Amino acid sequence: MKNRLRRIEGQIRGVLSMMEQEKDCRDVVTQLSAIRSAVDRVVGVVVANNIEACIRKELEQGNNPESVIKEAVDLLVKSR
Repeated sequence: MKNRLRRIEGQIRGVLSMMEQEKDCRDVVTQLSAIRSAVDRVVGVVVANNIEACIRKELEQGNNPESVIKEAVDLLVKSR
């Protein structure tokens, strides 16, 4: 996860550099789209890891994990 975020950080620095060098806006937008996709993937991994642990906990406590699943779906929708 940290490596993914560091890669995104590097991409953002690259976009800033491109803007300072007044690169073509299409190239900048292409890089920004790649950054957005990378961030979306990180959000998916975080939610997936969280939902798995939360569902296990709910099941261990004898509870229905529906609310945890709904919350995870809401987080994914909100991240869009």
